[in-house]
Amino acid sequence: MTREKHAALAAIEARAEKITGVADRIWEYAELSLQEEKSAALYCKVLREEGFRVEEEICGIATAFAASYGSGRPLIGILAEYDALSGLSQKAGSTQRDELVPGGSGHGCGHNLLGAGALAAAFGVKAYLEQSGRPGTIILYGCPGEEGGAAKAFMARDGLWKELDAALTWHPEDVNEVATGSSNACIQVQYKFMGVASHAAAAPELGRSALDAVELMNVGVQFLREHMSDRARIHYAITDGGGCSPNVVQPRASVLYMVRSNRVAEAVELQTRVDRIAQGAALMTDTTFEKKFIDGVADTVSNFTLERVLYENFSKLGVPRYTPEEHAYADALSKTYPGSDKLPGVAAENDSVLREQVEEQRRQCGHAMNEFLAPLYQGDAFDPGSTDVGDVSWLTPTAQIHVASWPNGCPGHSWQNVSCDRTEIGHKAALHAGKVLAAGAIDLFEQPELLREARAEFEKRTAAGYTCPVPPDAVPTIPD
Repeated sequence: MTREKHAALAAIEARAEKITGVADRIWEYAELSLQEEKSAALYCKVLREEGFRVEEEICGIATAFAASYGSGRPLIGILAEYDALSGLSQKAGSTQRDELVPGGSGHGCGHNLLGAGALAAAFGVKAYLEQSGRPGTIILYGCPGEEGGAAKAFMARDGLWKELDAALTWHPEDVNEVATGSSNACIQVQYKFMGVASHAAAAPELGRSALDAVELMNVGVQFLREHMSDRARIHYAITDGGGCSPNVVQPRASVLYMVRSNRVAEAVELQTRVDRIAQGAALMTDTTFEKKFIDGVADTVSNFTLERVLYENFSKLGVPRYTPEEHAYADALSKTYPGSDKLPGVAAENDSVLREQVEEQRRQCGHAMNEFLAPLYQGDAFDPGSTDVGDVSWLTPTAQIHVASWPNGCPGHSWQNVSCDRTEIGHKAALHAGKVLAAGAIDLFEQPELLREARAEFEKRTAAGYTCPVPPDAVPTIPD
């Protein structure tokens, strides 16, 4: 760690209470995708107090923002998220299911920590730019709606990410590692069928069933599944069955489809086939339908150069450490879900030699929290999940880390995550993530050859060009 990095890390430590305070407030707000009014306002307020130039409602998205400090190039972006999930309200620090607000929302993906860690990184880099006098700009992007809304993809459609020299981010996980590999592209579309109501017994010939159309569409997609890539997935949920009276021909029905594939261009092509099945279902039932685009995200593009930069800094900074009380809490929480004995991380999943190293690291831990940095893996890896960080990675070199915020094997989108997110375990993860990202960003400011290498790799990996999954006329929205 250089003197400049130590100063940046000290700036984060000096603001630790402010950073964790933001994390806790966002945890309390627990606002759903594209509805994060209080969360976005809090970030903008804190950033202005710290001397950042803040632009709100970027790309026409009400809860998105960009906060910048410095001038000139390089331009390094840090990505923040802050949306919650429905049905996951949970009391903090509890080792049993205990809703804080019955039926309420909770940060089951840890985005209250994600945003706070990104904030910490921005504070650290700002301190570095102030003290070094070097040219360059740090930009913290507030990216709402990752869980359903895909703000980063809409920003990508508008070309926002092209201006950056690099983008860095992190995500809470059960392991400390540098993330790598591809993820699934994903497109969500809602189909609303309209028919004609009629008495199902007295005048069935006058009715046109929208629910029949939904069911026939589902049957058509079921046959499509035989004729698509092994890595493609199609999920659906009937969001409106047309009512609860079986003696009425249902005049309306809606179904929400999610189309995934390991390449965004393939997902867009598969989506057009699903659209044609909807058209066929409408023809067969003499109904009509409206198509509502919800969101779409691209697959992620790795950048080994940036990943090595982050890993080097992660190695020097080490990992968060825990008190006996924190260990006891995590150990108890790990007994509330299956899979707490699995080996964590991308390295263990994809490399047999590295898997043995992770197994030994886990054995030495002796507790549920993973107090080690997983070895760096750089090769083919695939995550069947989806993230709009993928769209950023198609337009600028991008890398991200994971920091242990929950016990080993803790399932995603769970009440256990929400419980951890407002504890010292979660606080330590956010602060540590901010330090690793800040230290990595400083290397990019000080060593322009790293950015050149990352750009060359990026140009090679994205030579096929970015296929944006978001239509030109779409606006961020949520399903009805």
